[in-house]
Amino acid sequence: MNIPDPIKLTQDLICFNTINPPGNEDELCNYLTELLKSAQFECMNVDFAPRRRSVVARIQGTPGKSNICFTGHVDVVPLGDRQWDYDPFAGEIHDGKLFGRGSSDMKSGIAAFVVAAMRTAELSKNGNGVSLIITAGEETGCEGAFYIAAQKQVIDFIGNVGCFIVAEPTANEPIIGHKGAFWLRAKAEGITAHGSMPERGDNAFFKIAKGALLMEKFQFDTPPHDLMGQGTMNVGTAKAGLNINSVPDAAEMTLDIRTVPGQSHKHIYGCLCKVLGPNIKLETIMDVEGIYTPPDHPWIKTVFAQCQEINGLKASPKSVSYFSDASALKGLIGDPPTVVLGPGQPEMAHQTNEFCYSEKINQCTILFERLIIDWHNH
Repeated sequence: MNIPDPIKLTQDLICFNTINPPGNEDELCNYLTELLKSAQFECMNVDFAPRRRSVVARIQGTPGKSNICFTGHVDVVPLGDRQWDYDPFAGEIHDGKLFGRGSSDMKSGIAAFVVAAMRTAELSKNGNGVSLIITAGEETGCEGAFYIAAQKQVIDFIGNVGCFIVAEPTANEPIIGHKGAFWLRAKAEGITAHGSMPERGDNAFFKIAKGALLMEKFQFDTPPHDLMGQGTMNVGTAKAGLNINSVPDAAEMTLDIRTVPGQSHKHIYGCLCKVLGPNIKLETIMDVEGIYTPPDHPWIKTVFAQCQEINGLKASPKSVSYFSDASALKGLIGDPPTVVLGPGQPEMAHQTNEFCYSEKINQCTILFERLIIDWHNH
C-alpha cells in the first residue's frame, strides 16, 4: 500500500475536470476506488446517470459497532468569465496556496479524509470501522447523494454510522449546523388577448406580481433557531409573456426559502398556499432539510477539542447558510451527530483563482486521523 501525501492527492484530484454540468465524475471516482482498494477498502460504484459516478467505500470493523463516516463531493462549479491567473486544472502551489477549481470546494477535503482513512485502515479493521461517501452532482442539488439515499443496498453497505463528517470548506473550524433549502416554482394561468384589447384577456403576470408583493411581507410563524436565527425567503426569478403586444396567459416566479432545523417544509408549503390563494399553484423544485447537532453533544465536544488543539483557537458553535449532502444522507445512515469540517477556505468557494492553503490540508488530515483514532478508542 502506497499512501499518498494529502497535498499531492489534492493536486491529482484537481487535474480531473469535473465541472458540473456535465460532471463526468467517473474517471476521478475510478482513480479513488483503485487507491482505496490498495488499502483494503471495499468499494461500491453508484452511477445515477452515464459518467455520473459516486463511490462508497468501507472498512468493516467489529460487528455491531457504529462506524465513523466522511462525505465529500467531487463535482465543481464552472470557471466563470474572468481570466484565471493560474491553470484551474493544474493544482499549482504559490506562496503556500494551492490553486485550482475545487481546491477549497472541496477536493482538498476529500484528499484529507481519504489519506486519514488509509493511514488508520488497520485500526479501523480492528475497531469500529470507517465509511466514505464520495458523491457526484452535489453542486446542482445533491443528485448523487439523493440517489445513494434511495438505494437500500448502498445504505446497507455503508452500515450504521455513529458520527458523520462533511468535509466542506471551513478552514478547519467545526460547523455544527446548516440551513435547509426549499425551492418552489409559483405558477399562474390567464387568457391571452391582443395587447390593444387587454380587457378581453386575463393577465397571468398581474397574478404573479400580486403574489410577489405578498411574499415581500411573508413572515414565518415558527420561532427562530437558537444558533441560526430565522429562515429566509427570496423571490429569485419572474417571467411572463412571449411578446409585448399580447396579454400573457402564463407567468411564474421562483422562491428560494432557506429553512432552519425545526421548520417543517410541509407546514411552510401550506402557509404559502393559503397566502397566495387559489390563482397561484406551487411546484417543488428542491427540498432538503437543515441539520444541527447541539454543541453539548459529547462527540461534538471532542471535535471542538481536537480542532482547538490543531488551530490554536477556541472553537465556538457556528452554522452556515448553505446546504450539503448531509441533508440527503444523515437521516438514512442512523441520524448521527454531524459536523461540517474541512481544510478549504469558505470564502474561496466558487471564486476565480480558487485556492486552499497547503498547510490547512496537512492539518486537516491530522485532525481527521485523530478523530478516527478517538472514535475507535472511545
